[in-house]
Amino acid sequence: MLSVQSSPAVDVSELTHRYGSRIALDALTLRVESEEIFGLLGPNGGGKTTLFRILSTLCPPTKGSARIFGASITTDPQIVRKKIGVLFQNPSLDPRLTVQENLRHQGHLYGMSGLPLLNRINEMLERCGVRDRSKNLVETLSGGLRRRVEIAKGLLHSPKLLLLDEPSTGIDPGARREIWSTLRELRDRDHVTIFLTTHIMEEAEGCDRVAILHRGKLITVDTPESLKSSIRGDVISIESKNPQTLAEQIQTEFGMASTVFNGTVRVEHPEGHRFLPRLMESFPGEISAVAMRKPTLEDVFVHRTGDRFKTEEGFN
Repeated sequence: MLSVQSSPAVDVSELTHRYGSRIALDALTLRVESEEIFGLLGPNGGGKTTLFRILSTLCPPTKGSARIFGASITTDPQIVRKKIGVLFQNPSLDPRLTVQENLRHQGHLYGMSGLPLLNRINEMLERCGVRDRSKNLVETLSGGLRRRVEIAKGLLHSPKLLLLDEPSTGIDPGARREIWSTLRELRDRDHVTIFLTTHIMEEAEGCDRVAILHRGKLITVDTPESLKSSIRGDVISIESKNPQTLAEQIQTEFGMASTVFNGTVRVEHPEGHRFLPRLMESFPGEISAVAMRKPTLEDVFVHRTGDRFKTEEGFN
C-alpha cells in the first residue's frame, strides 16, 4: 500500500561510506515511499548493516545524503530520531527486567511518563500480541515473543518509520509468520513505513518492493514478482562429476550461458520442460541429476551479479 506525500519516507542520494580503504557503500541512491514494506536484500558483507546504521543515525556517511521524511540524518539527527523506531539484529531488551519495565525505560528516554506512558505500553503490547506477557521477565520468553516485544518497544514513541535489521534472526518459521502479520497490520492500520534488511529470501518475498545490494552497490529494485519475472524462463540445476567441463559443453552445444555454483551447473531457459530432453540426450552419462524450478530472488541475484549468494559472516 503506497500513499503520495511531499517527502518520501527514505531518500538516499549518492551515499558512500568507507571503512579505511574498503568501500562499504558505493554511491547508493534509492527511495522508499511512505506506507510500504521495503526490503534491502543482500548477502552478508554487501553493505546492508552499514546503510542501516547510517539511517538510524549511528554513524555519518563518508559522502552523500540521506533524509527521513525530509529531515537530514547529518544536520537534523534529533528530528530523525523522533521519526524512526529501530529494531537491531542483536537483542536490545534487558532479560532480567519484565516486558513492561523494558518499555517503561524506553518511554522515559523519549520524555514519556505516568498514565499516558502506561496506556501507550499496553496499547503497543496489545497490538504486538504480547500484552498477556507484560509482567513476565524477558528471559523467560521465546525468541519470537522477544522480537514482538522489541517491535512494541520500537513503536512506543509513535514513529513514522520502523527500521529492522534482520528481524527474523534467531526465530523459527512460525514466529516469523506471526511477526510478518504484525508488520502488515502496522502498515495497513497505523500507516507505518517498514524498512528492513535481510538475507532470507522468504522474508524478502513478503516486501512490497525489494532492493538488491551487492558489494555496496545497488543492483536493482522492484517488486518481488517483477524481479523474478525479469528472468524469462525456468532455472535448471544439473549435477555432474565434472560440472565445469559440462558447463562449457552446454555453452558450446546450445549457445547459452551456463554457470557453476557449489558444484552444480545452472542454466536458464524459457521452456525448460522442452529443453530438458535435448539436454539429457546431448550428454548421456555425464548428468547424474537434474532439477527445474521457477526463478527465485536468489536466482535474480545470481543472474544480475554472476556471483553466488553468500551468507557467511563478514562486514556488512
